[in-house]
Amino acid sequence: MYKYTVLKEEKAMKDTIGFIGAGNMAEALIKGIVTAGLFSPQTIHASDIRDAQLKKIKRTYGIKTYKDNAEIVTRTGTILLAIKPQNMKDVLSEIAPVMSKSHLIISIAAGITTHYIVKHLKGTIPVIRIMPNTPALIQEGASVISKGKHATESHCKRAEKLFGSVGTVVTVDESLMDAVTGLSGSGPAYVFLFIEALADAGVKMGLPRTVALSLATQTCLGAAKMVSETGKHPAQLRDMVTSPGGTTISGLHKLEAGGLRTTLIDAVEAATKRSKELGSTKG
Repeated sequence: MYKYTVLKEEKAMKDTIGFIGAGNMAEALIKGIVTAGLFSPQTIHASDIRDAQLKKIKRTYGIKTYKDNAEIVTRTGTILLAIKPQNMKDVLSEIAPVMSKSHLIISIAAGITTHYIVKHLKGTIPVIRIMPNTPALIQEGASVISKGKHATESHCKRAEKLFGSVGTVVTVDESLMDAVTGLSGSGPAYVFLFIEALADAGVKMGLPRTVALSLATQTCLGAAKMVSETGKHPAQLRDMVTSPGGTTISGLHKLEAGGLRTTLIDAVEAATKRSKELGSTKG
């Protein structure tokens, strides 16, 4: 069973939490909150349509598991919806009869607004919308929070505490959540492609594949940490590497000529537009 630390009761969150959907992101959060001692395994409940996944997380973390989504709601105060957007309407119809305004709903479904969730739950239910990203799987996520009409600052703090266990958390107005999806939600895929391309370039220049991938990965990791830890603008850090007439400026010239900056901006814009399209198709 996964090892965890239980905080002193006055520091722990005196509540229960339920996960409707127990896939990778839900499991990452379960791991984070159990490790941080925010909840003990006995107060964590999860449901999923996959028996094998439920057995796995029950065995690994010692939490309670169910097949019935409505039962999760009756047993918990905070409910995290970790389901696919196309399944949201059916799940909300299933749990609406057992919901109350004392519950807190947290949704990580892309493109689904808090208004949509409140409307289908048919009550003054507090709803928080969050866009995490896949590095949450290794507790290095970037999660963005926006609150619905009936959510309070206390609800937001609860959500911040939960997602702070798997990385950093920022809060924005919900009108910006599609842009968040385009940047940090889809962003890891852009970075993976960049790392792969750097490694391919190293191979082309004669480096062994394993060496090229290791160097590309560590280079991106180190560069990101320099931005995060120094607080300097990326342009300042770039200038620190760029000597007059040197190798770096020659490489940067090729990247600019190839439209790397414009292509990345276009990628975030396209993903943002697609997120808006997905949200607008929900009834």
